[in-house]
Amino acid sequence: MASGNKKIVIIGAGPCGLGAAWRLHELGLENYEVFEQNDYAGGLSASFSDEKGFIWDIGGHIQFSHYDYFDRLMEAVIPDNGWVSHERESWIWMRSRFIPYPLQYNIGKLPQQEMLECLAGLLNCRNEGAPRINFLDWILHTFGEGIARHFLIPYNKKVWAYPPEELSAKWTGERIAVPDVKRIIKNIISGTDDCSWGPNNAFKFPLHGGTGAIWCALADRLPKEKIHLCSELAVVDSGRKLLKFKNGREENYDYLISTMPIDQLVHIINGIEYNQSDSFVYSSTNTIGVGLKGEPPEKLRTKCWMYFPEDDNPFYRVTVFSNYSPNNVPHGQYWSLMGEVSESPGKPVDQTQLIDEALQGFYNTQLIEKNAPIVSIWSYRAEYAYPTPFLGRDELIDRYLTTLQKKNIYSRGRFGAWKYECSNMDHVVMQGVEAVDHILFGIPELTLNYPSFINSHRVR
Repeated sequence: MASGNKKIVIIGAGPCGLGAAWRLHELGLENYEVFEQNDYAGGLSASFSDEKGFIWDIGGHIQFSHYDYFDRLMEAVIPDNGWVSHERESWIWMRSRFIPYPLQYNIGKLPQQEMLECLAGLLNCRNEGAPRINFLDWILHTFGEGIARHFLIPYNKKVWAYPPEELSAKWTGERIAVPDVKRIIKNIISGTDDCSWGPNNAFKFPLHGGTGAIWCALADRLPKEKIHLCSELAVVDSGRKLLKFKNGREENYDYLISTMPIDQLVHIINGIEYNQSDSFVYSSTNTIGVGLKGEPPEKLRTKCWMYFPEDDNPFYRVTVFSNYSPNNVPHGQYWSLMGEVSESPGKPVDQTQLIDEALQGFYNTQLIEKNAPIVSIWSYRAEYAYPTPFLGRDELIDRYLTTLQKKNIYSRGRFGAWKYECSNMDHVVMQGVEAVDHILFGIPELTLNYPSFINSHRVR
């Protein structure tokens, strides 16, 4: 347990780093500093405005929460009238039709033969003793061959950019709707659209500035002298507890909270034994935004986002981003779409062809007409986008987290802890908050260590 006069240095001014800084500020402590390599706060949750006045996020972020603390923080940084509230409308585009998400509860919307194959798979897959070695085994065991073949296998290859058999199934928890066969049969018979599953079936979005506005507002509420932008960490001397930055600055610390990718962190630490054979698997995401003149077609007028398992387009997800806030587009009649394309060594993306392939994908899926008046095209590549739950992840990550923590280094956040199941914005803010509480008061860190509990309960 640390006393309040111990110096805490935070690397990264994304949601996790800002959460840690906010907690220290809230406690009235001043002996901390935040260093961010970019010239803006927000990390992967930053937003950008293009030259035409369209606002873009790095992927389809939405605001929902498992925590009362997080909700209070959001209310503190953006007042009630600064949010737009939404009921989730998420869909799957396949077989030339929109099917409500999640597919497993809406297989009645598939062509009849495929619906029967999916239902037969569900009825035949309930072998509770079957081994679940990897994510593919878990899919087949839980959903059966029909849903696996028609949707879950092709979709998960698209989103993860790795085959499901190379992924662990330990992360699934509350992240995937496990089917209730009686409910599914009832939906088929009644023709019901079953769309209510999930913690994000209602969400909020900032009225102005995109998701990044949240983190800019939070950064603005912290003492300006505590946040140092354009400060990329170069070396960590864990013996001397000294940080060296590429801009020449040096900083001592007693405790370090790092939100940079842990695979990068361990390469720059003196005094940590790094095994060159250890492989931290991740995927990148290319976000392509298209701004259009006019109004969205009726079929997209209320939709939030859509999933794409088929190969006539490069996307795993497309967001009707103008539906999130009218201020995501310029004044006048405009609307916008934002597609996401995954990338990995096993699923390379030709950057020279990406825009053309994306536009063709928008046309092929009937989201945009060929004569649609496109006024803006924006793209962004996030090298680190998805912390892949690779086989052996927990053993590898836990070993490094334990080793680092023995040296008073807390690696936290989406890629600092590398746990996809607790890497939403609310999760990573609370990882920062809980790291501070653990350092100062010895309070256990729930989010990092018990993600299944967090994702199935409301936490104060």
